[in-house]
Amino acid sequence: MITYELMLLLRTMPKPELHGVLKRIATAIFDKGGVIRKLDNLGHKDMPYKTSSHGVVYNKASYFLYEFTVPPSSIDTLLDEYGRDVDIIRRRIYKKNEENKFKCTLDEELQPPPYRKEVQEMIAKARRLDKPKFSYNNGMDYYPFQK
Repeated sequence: MITYELMLLLRTMPKPELHGVLKRIATAIFDKGGVIRKLDNLGHKDMPYKTSSHGVVYNKASYFLYEFTVPPSSIDTLLDEYGRDVDIIRRRIYKKNEENKFKCTLDEELQPPPYRKEVQEMIAKARRLDKPKFSYNNGMDYYPFQK
């Protein structure tokens, strides 16, 4: 199954009500056969602009991020269900990108430039592109391109 991220903006409410809303959101994911990987509380912040939802204008919201795995066929039903919830101001579901694996090259990067493998490869490539220079000792007693 694919891992998704659900970004939620919830209306301002007391902690017991907020707990109930978060539990309701998680239950909807579990009912669709999903598994919640992580839940992040990003805090209570001012919104960048006024947003109207369910006939009410909001300036502040509580930001939450769910990371979950669910079958792709149930994404539309989740969005529809969250769209009808009056406590949710905005909701977005994104497919989570896999992290790129990289090799640590700190030991190599700490070496002086002439000793680094990348720099040596660049120098070798530049030497291959060098054009041959005119040699004055080529058997001719004069420079052929002189005026």
